[in-house]
Amino acid sequence: MAGDSLEPTADGGHAAAFVDADGNPTEDPAKAVGGEIVDYDANAEPKRHTWFRVEEVESSWLPVSESAFLLWVLVLLALVWLGVGFALGVF
Repeated sequence: MAGDSLEPTADGGHAAAFVDADGNPTEDPAKAVGGEIVDYDANAEPKRHTWFRVEEVESSWLPVSESAFLLWVLVLLALVWLGVGFALGVF
């Protein structure tokens, strides 16, 4: 990911270079797990470099999968919402 290989667009704008999970360059942002984005000013001078890397991380403190945890959070919030509704006499 060399910043020198990123050329600005005609209007200044930005340029991006993406890397897939195997470390190969890719043009598809959906497959990217890393990369570099360079923003250019009106004179085609780089004004900001942004590097990114996406990693999947599991929480060791969570005894269930993330999706199961989020489902339980949704159920809890729905019950709180219903409880407030009953307390206010809406239902």
